[in-house]
Amino acid sequence: MAKRSKIAQAAYDIAKPEAEKLGLELVDAEFKKEGTKTFLRLFIDKKGGLQIDDCETFSRLIDPILDEQLKHDADYFEVSSPGLTRPLTEASDFRRYTDEKIEVSLFKETNGVKSFLGRILEVTDETVVFEYEEAKEIKKTELKYEEIARAVRHIEF
Repeated sequence: MAKRSKIAQAAYDIAKPEAEKLGLELVDAEFKKEGTKTFLRLFIDKKGGLQIDDCETFSRLIDPILDEQLKHDADYFEVSSPGLTRPLTEASDFRRYTDEKIEVSLFKETNGVKSFLGRILEVTDETVVFEYEEAKEIKKTELKYEEIARAVRHIEF
């Protein structure tokens, strides 16, 4: 699951319900120092894909709310897409990509496999069920989130 700084978590908690009002999903928040400047970034997504207008609309809505409610000012504020291949870290990430191909790496070998290309079949708050092919045989595995070292969407061009 995502690890956020206290400021990023506070921004996330404030922004999440506002994003939902617009039919958007707040995917993550980060508060980062880059050089001498600080950045607050909110990452949004929506089913069917995000448009630049979505980022602009959400930014205009949430900026004054964060100014009023967040107890820390960043030098820069950005609203962005999380990107096609950002790591999946939350149950909501896995739910969003149910039935899609995912590249999965595990912390330790499970059922003789440490990494695989699989399809998400089912997602709960504690586990993800994947289907993958091994030696021309279709297999299923249920994994707890803490067993997954890295999971990203598999993008075919």
